[in-house]
Amino acid sequence: MRPRHVVFGTGATGLATLEALRRRGESVRLVNRSGFAPVPDDVEVVSGDASDPGFTTAVTAGAAVVYQALNPPYSRWSEEFPALQAGVLAAAEAAGARLVSLENVYMYGRPHGRPLTEDREYDAHTTKGMVRAAMARDLLAAHRAGRVEIAIGRASDYFGPRGGAQSNLGDRVMQAALRGATARVLGDPDQPHTYTYIPDIGEGLAVLGEHPDAAGQVWHLPNDPSTRTTRELVSAVYALAGFPVRLRRVPPWLLRLAGLRNPDTRAVLEMDYLFEEPFVVDSGKITSKLGISATPLPQALDETLATYGSPVHQRP
Repeated sequence: MRPRHVVFGTGATGLATLEALRRRGESVRLVNRSGFAPVPDDVEVVSGDASDPGFTTAVTAGAAVVYQALNPPYSRWSEEFPALQAGVLAAAEAAGARLVSLENVYMYGRPHGRPLTEDREYDAHTTKGMVRAAMARDLLAAHRAGRVEIAIGRASDYFGPRGGAQSNLGDRVMQAALRGATARVLGDPDQPHTYTYIPDIGEGLAVLGEHPDAAGQVWHLPNDPSTRTTRELVSAVYALAGFPVRLRRVPPWLLRLAGLRNPDTRAVLEMDYLFEEPFVVDSGKITSKLGISATPLPQALDETLATYGSPVHQRP
């Protein structure tokens, strides 16, 4: 039986999308390069190259909704990302399926003291931001031309289950908090910063795949409207773990030094601006128009810590 939903990408956000779809009782096929993913035995995982339109078209035949949650290595965005999206777009077009694409907010560039909203102009000054802007324009142009029904969901820096080392509130914070050790974060921890909870990303993408009013638009996926500083969020995590907060910023010089040998670390350097001024991503549109609200931050932090084995869940 052909699945109604095909998800490209089995990272944290792709798996969150799978979970949201399974809660709805939907049949889902996952696609990645390896053919393996930490999913239940009844979930099909297919291996292949998403930049190959022949492969993507075959694997999505008969699908009603296709989700793009791919993320190539940070240092390879310019070389790989546009082709990956083009492969998924071709597949959705051939299947006559809606394409739901997960994006971040790099295309907007610096906030300049204003919250980011969906009507914000694209003013990217980084390589990755310009890649994102071009990819978004390609998708919206395909929708306007009547080729494919497109819905775009944009998330800020994510955190939550499976966030791992890529998340600023991931391994470096959660594992340290459980030991009472020192957490390390990127950027200025005293700047307000919007973080998007990974399960809210999955739920948001599932809604964009099913809601009749979602197509043809950009939607910021749900964020808690009470934007806090990174330090405040890390302090809340340590309180849940039962330890006093210990926090340090990763020195920029250390990133530059590590970048000499690691191209992905080097690619992080141009994104420093994200954490050097107030960075607020407004998601009021999706809440008011589609009825999706973010998980409250205290609950989201507690649930995230629980996945790392939080002792708070062992207490009476």
